[in-house]
Amino acid sequence: MKAIWNNTVIAETSKDKLIHIEGNWYFPSNTINKEYFQPSDKHTNCHWKGQASYYNIDINGNVSQDGAWYYPQPMDGSIEKVGKDFTDYVAFGGDVEIEE
Repeated sequence: MKAIWNNTVIAETSKDKLIHIEGNWYFPSNTINKEYFQPSDKHTNCHWKGQASYYNIDINGNVSQDGAWYYPQPMDGSIEKVGKDFTDYVAFGGDVEIEE
């Protein structure tokens, strides 16, 4: 599967390595093309997954502000609820296309 933004593949892995949570595909952090990701100051809280941290996606100066997020420390019990450890897995906003 591929995550594509601005006509560029920003993450790629096999489907069996992804985790699907609440309608979003989460990619292992080692499958993202890190050169396109810059840490953001944004954080949000999910009542059952915990605090999310964000990345800005930057391709040649075109930026998707807070276009990707991940959970560096999922809340207790959330990994069991999902059935897999999703620590640091990266999900993408709606402007990123996910292709099989």
